Amino acid sequence: SRITRPSQNKIPIEHGIVSDWDDMERIWKYIYEEELKTASDKAAQMFFETFNVPALFASIQAVLSLYSSRRTTVDIAGRDVTEYLQLLLRISGYKFTTTAEKEVIRIIKEKTCYIALFPIKEEKDTNGKYDDFTLPDGNVDKLGSERFKAPEILFNPELIGLEYAGIHQVVFDSINRTDLDLRKILFANVVLSGGSTLYKDFGTRLLSEIRKLAVKDIKIKIFAPPERKYSTWIGGSILAALSTFKKMWVSAEEFQEDRDIIHRKSF
Repeated sequence: SRITRPSQNKIPIEHGIVSDWDDMERIWKYIYEEELKTASDKAAQMFFETFNVPALFASIQAVLSLYSSRRTTVDIAGRDVTEYLQLLLRISGYKFTTTAEKEVIRIIKEKTCYIALFPIKEEKDTNGKYDDFTLPDGNVDKLGSERFKAPEILFNPELIGLEYAGIHQVVFDSINRTDLDLRKILFANVVLSGGSTLYKDFGTRLLSEIRKLAVKDIKIKIFAPPERKYSTWIGGSILAALSTFKKMWVSAEEFQEDRDIIHRKSF
């Protein structure tokens, strides 16, 4: 089965915000009817009125990842990495504009990108060196420093003009905002989740960067579950299986009485 005529040159959701509800409904319809076989107020309305679900609960991906590992986590999306890789490849003379071509960029990212342990040294060592990557159409692209420069924005968001802290700083700051007696436990239980943590040497670089920020005698441990690409789904299934989950979902009756409840009981 195929999704019925979605827009050809765009994705209906950007950074968790739905930009095209018609295409989003088509995708949900396909997933719900074809794949599963069995959320803002607009999303909730679609699920209750179009798909007649008896109850609904929406959550942030990072929170669901927490349920899968039973620890605290920080989750960073990979869309920015893909877009930055596209820019770097364009600078190198490669053009990817259509949705299908952008999917090729995602494949290149997942198969070739890695985290540099020492970015400045890595750039010097790889200067003028390229690896061949065979595209799905048989053409060969020569990839150089783009492979580590693209995911480097996870640690240095300023590379793409964002005044945000890197993932290592976010982890460090988050732990230091907790009670003093909890910090030692949290530093020893940092869990990676999501596809963006699958880059080679991501965990090693994260550990190195956090160690630079933390006091010398603190024990820091990074957990990298092999199934972390699917942590959100696993965590969601664990959450849904809990006996207390009934108190968290929104029933169709509750939604009809008060649509704002979707914001109070979800996310």
